[in-house]
Amino acid sequence: MATDAQQACFEAGIKFGALYHQFAGTPVSPASAPSLETAIEESIENQPFCEAVTVDIHTERLDTDHGYTELTGEYMDVELVVDYEDREVVAAMTMQDGYPLMELASVE
Repeated sequence: MATDAQQACFEAGIKFGALYHQFAGTPVSPASAPSLETAIEESIENQPFCEAVTVDIHTERLDTDHGYTELTGEYMDVELVVDYEDREVVAAMTMQDGYPLMELASVE
């Protein structure tokens, strides 16, 4: 049987898996980035136990030679907060060594 803290961490992983695999490949441009950030945040916040999601798409990094590019981890930072049975988990995704790494920032 998982502890509440372990279950909260699991829930954070589920949210990140859904977020990344649902939105990776979405066409994005500097003009559409703010609305895409909001769409991602609101979509993932609908999931159980998800308290908050913050997405920052780095428009200055977007390769838009053709007007847009596909969203990948290299273009965004994400933080999410999960609250499960009074256990709060903060998790973040940032690029590390060319890979979008998702990690626990805190478990309380």
